[in-house]
Amino acid sequence: MTLRASSSSTTSDLQSASKRYFEKLFAVRWFKKLSLSWQASIPAAIAIVLLWNVAAIAQNAPTDAAKVAQDVKDLRVGLDTIWVMIAGMLVIFMNAGFCMLEAGMCRQKNAVNVLAKNLIVFALSTIAFWIIGFGLMFSDGNGFIGTSGGFFLAGADNSPAMATDYKGIFGSLSWTGVPLAAKFFFQLAFAGTAATIVSGAVAERIKFVDFLIFSLLFVGIAYPITGHWVWGGGWLSKMGFFDFAGSTVVHLMGGVGALMGAIFLGPRIGRYHADGTATAMPGHNMGIATLGCLILWLGWFGFNPGSTMAVNPGLIAHIALTTNTAGAFGGVAATVVAWMIQGKPDLSMVINGILAGLVAVTAGCSFVTLPAAAIIGTVGGVLVVFAVSFFDKLKIDDPVGAVSVHLVNGAWGTIAVGLFSVGLNNPEFKDTALFFTSAAPQAGLFYGGGFAQLWPQLVGVVAVAGMTAVLSGIFWGVLKMTLGIRVTEAEELEGLDISEHGMEAYNGFAKDIVPNTWASKV
Repeated sequence: MTLRASSSSTTSDLQSASKRYFEKLFAVRWFKKLSLSWQASIPAAIAIVLLWNVAAIAQNAPTDAAKVAQDVKDLRVGLDTIWVMIAGMLVIFMNAGFCMLEAGMCRQKNAVNVLAKNLIVFALSTIAFWIIGFGLMFSDGNGFIGTSGGFFLAGADNSPAMATDYKGIFGSLSWTGVPLAAKFFFQLAFAGTAATIVSGAVAERIKFVDFLIFSLLFVGIAYPITGHWVWGGGWLSKMGFFDFAGSTVVHLMGGVGALMGAIFLGPRIGRYHADGTATAMPGHNMGIATLGCLILWLGWFGFNPGSTMAVNPGLIAHIALTTNTAGAFGGVAATVVAWMIQGKPDLSMVINGILAGLVAVTAGCSFVTLPAAAIIGTVGGVLVVFAVSFFDKLKIDDPVGAVSVHLVNGAWGTIAVGLFSVGLNNPEFKDTALFFTSAAPQAGLFYGGGFAQLWPQLVGVVAVAGMTAVLSGIFWGVLKMTLGIRVTEAEELEGLDISEHGMEAYNGFAKDIVPNTWASKV
């Protein structure tokens, strides 16, 4: 009892002491002792401080909003740049596909030569496009060529500023909000692809040094000229010609360069007999050729969707689907047609059918529906089978079918835009990725547009093919007259791996040697 009472008394004393302390701390008796002037000044000072803080917050509000807007803008630029760079890397990786496809479809004794050409061509393309090609293609100029410089990526440029905010010499690329370095990187990947196409058609008999020189001229001069007409603000773009990702700019152009090379070189020894019939010269490794096709198919998802050069989810997904659909239908169509003609499904035709469908849809992949993409791909697959036979009848020797895939289907795909484009402001596609208010072709022939879009597409195909044929013919002709573009008969029979490079792709394996007697049958 005594301990409990003592404890209660102590607690009561502590509570009383705390109460007195807080009463003194918060008491206002000290305020009453102040003079009247001080009593008036203190509330006024408090009011001033409070109002000052409110004013400061109000003043900072717009600054914070502007910062948020700038952060959002920077984030958009960052996302767009990452997408463009990744897409460009996918396109560059297509060089591995070309390497494997062309090496597999050629004979064993020329494998090193084919691989070396496909590898070095991108290095040469990088140099030529950086020094002169990019400036000629994309700098401001006239309808024919860029004239504002831009060589070595030099010149005024405030990318990623867009549209009217852009100040620089690369106005044709002001529609995309990424840094200039990203624009160059992505376009470089396309330039390298155009040069690589030529490699397959001239395989197994061209001098290595001549191919290197041609590639520099092709990427540095020929490609930028016709490319400027379409993507650099040139006369074809002003006419209303559309090629979204390069059926004409890249594939048709590369295919024409390949065709001219094959014509100037002539066929391989033993390829054609005096009566015009062709001798089969099958590739030595269809396994790596097939893998090369799959790599190219994958790379096309950088080629076509990447050409948006911005993160537009709906449009990117739509383009990926049209691209894949056309490739699939092209492969099936080529398989069926070749099966009907030859009696067996030809793997090389399956490969080229897939590539034909992909090439064909490249021009209109963002402007057509999925059913239209299926039709475009199917026609491409059929065309490639008959194109291979057609060029063989003309004794134009193309070991990998590059001309049939890229030239023929580049032309077909470009024309198809004038047939299947859904057009501008089409109410049928409201709230979809196919609803365009600007920067899109007019409705195609099958969508009620008549020949309004078909005519520019036809003009563009003829113009680009004609100019490329002239320039390529000049390049090949000069090289043939000066250095000679073809290896000797003995070197061709031995194989370019040994004669040109002094090494073999398959050291220790049996070699396929063409008998010298075949030469007399050409």
